[in-house]
Amino acid sequence: MSELKERSIMKIVVIGGTGLIGANLVNRLRAGGHDVVAASPSSGVNTITGEGLADAVAGAEAVVDVANSPSFEDAAVLEFFTTSGRNLLAAEVDAGVGHHIALSVVGADRLADAGYMRAKIAQEDLIKESGLPYTILRATQFFEFAGGIAQTSTDGDTVRLPPALVQPVASDDVAATLADIVPDPPRNGTIELAGPEKIGLDEFVRRFLAVDGAHHDVREVTTDVHARYFGYELDDSTITPGDSPRIGKVRFADWLGQLANRG
Repeated sequence: MSELKERSIMKIVVIGGTGLIGANLVNRLRAGGHDVVAASPSSGVNTITGEGLADAVAGAEAVVDVANSPSFEDAAVLEFFTTSGRNLLAAEVDAGVGHHIALSVVGADRLADAGYMRAKIAQEDLIKESGLPYTILRATQFFEFAGGIAQTSTDGDTVRLPPALVQPVASDDVAATLADIVPDPPRNGTIELAGPEKIGLDEFVRRFLAVDGAHHDVREVTTDVHARYFGYELDDSTITPGDSPRIGKVRFADWLGQLANRG
């Protein structure tokens, strides 16, 4: 960590500050001595209605948006990210916020026909058009998403998934990277983050189920090159990063070991 990061104390607002990434990020930033607002509807800050938004961002030097849509249905997720984005960015412009940081998804532009990805691209476009200094962090699939991927790909006792490569990352590394980005000057561009290893999507979920479902999950992962990922066929480059991503520290095998110990 640079000398600047060590001595600079900031007011930082984390939108979605009680979720998987948000709560972790809030703890990291507070441990660094920053004045952090963990903003969410439960704390009286609602980016959809605008409730509490102006007060939350007043005096903030940085805002980190890690909020997620409660619905992944195409129309609903697009409405969430566009409405939330417009309200939040307008409040930040009024407050003179100096750095907007947002979490997005590696490969969103390559899966633009998928409703969730289309909504994330719309969110990114709003940020770029806002005039605010910004940094967008695109992350790959989290290790923690393996169970959800299995669930959406299950037919009876079979999970059908393609062998297309993914490069999943621990959510803890996502929070750590965001915490590192916040004090940096805005990139006015995009950073990619991925885990240390590439693995077939089928093997990613197979290894997860072998640990998570060791005693009760009878599902078997079957490799099918034409199986869909949330409705779309993948190749090895669809949701993997480009040439120079940041790389997380946590290896999938180590994360699985921690999961097994908790179980």
